[in-house]
Amino acid sequence: MLLQAVINGILFGAVYATIGIGFSLVWGVMNIINVAHGSFIMIGAYLSYTLYAVLGIDPFLSIPVVMAVLFALAYVIQKFVLNRVVRGSVFITLTFTFGLQILIANICLLIWSADYRSVKLPYSSAGFEIGGVVVPLVRLGIFAVALVLTGLFYLFIRRTKTGIAINATALNFEGAKTVGIDVFNIYAITFGVSAALAGAAGCLISPIMSVNPFVGGPLVGKAFVISILGGLGSTIGALAGGMVLGLVETVGTAFIPSSYQELLGFSVLVLVLVFRPQGLLGKRFYE
Repeated sequence: MLLQAVINGILFGAVYATIGIGFSLVWGVMNIINVAHGSFIMIGAYLSYTLYAVLGIDPFLSIPVVMAVLFALAYVIQKFVLNRVVRGSVFITLTFTFGLQILIANICLLIWSADYRSVKLPYSSAGFEIGGVVVPLVRLGIFAVALVLTGLFYLFIRRTKTGIAINATALNFEGAKTVGIDVFNIYAITFGVSAALAGAAGCLISPIMSVNPFVGGPLVGKAFVISILGGLGSTIGALAGGMVLGLVETVGTAFIPSSYQELLGFSVLVLVLVFRPQGLLGKRFYE
C-alpha cells in the first residue's frame, strides 16, 4: 500500500537524519570523510543490545549512556591520534578512518562474534491503525526521539559557545586560532559529538534492524548519501536528506523489488550532484 510505504519512509527518515548529521558534521568542519562513522553506529547498537540483554535496560533509556561512551571513545581517538594527521591530505585521513573501521569491526567480532544481534522488545508488535494505515509504536517512538536529538543538536550548534566555536573553526581555521580558539580541542569535541549521535542512531535501529560486526560499511554509505542530499553544514539539510532517502527507499520498493533499494538512493544522489551540488539545503560554501 502506497500510503503505508510513505508513513514508513517518514518514520524511518528521522533515523536516517540522525545517522547523517554526525557524518556531515565531521566532513563539513574537519574536511574528513569519516569511513568509521558506520562502525560507531554499530557499536551503539551493540551496546544497546548488551544493556538490554544483561541489565534489561530499554534501548530508548540507554541512549544517554551509549552517547556518553561513544563521545569519550571518539574524543580520545581524535585528541591523541587523528589530530596528528587531521591537517594532512584527504587521502591520509580517509586511509586512517578506513583502518579504524577495520579495527573496530574486528574488535566487535571478538566481543560479540559474527552472529546477528537485535533487541526484541515486548511491545515490538504494538501499534495503532488510522484509516487503514498501521503505525507501529516502536517506529513512532524512534521517530520522536530522532527529531528531539536533531533539535537538540541544532540548538547546541547555534546557541552554545562550543557550537559557535565549531562553526568558526569550520569556516576559517586560522581565524579561529587567531581569536584564541583551541582548534584541535574543538576538532576532538566535534568528532566526539559526531560519534555520540552515531551511538544514539545505533540505539534507535537496534529494535528494528539486526547488526553484525561488518554492517558499518553499508551504514556509512547511507550517511554519505544523506549528507550529500541535505548539504554539508546544514542540520535541517541532514533532516531533509534523511527524509528524502527514507521516502525514496520505502516508496520505491512499493513499485520495484526491494533488492534495488540501494540503487534508488544512489540514483537520487547522482541527480542532486548534477543539478544542485551543494545539496537540497546546503550552503554554496561547501559545494
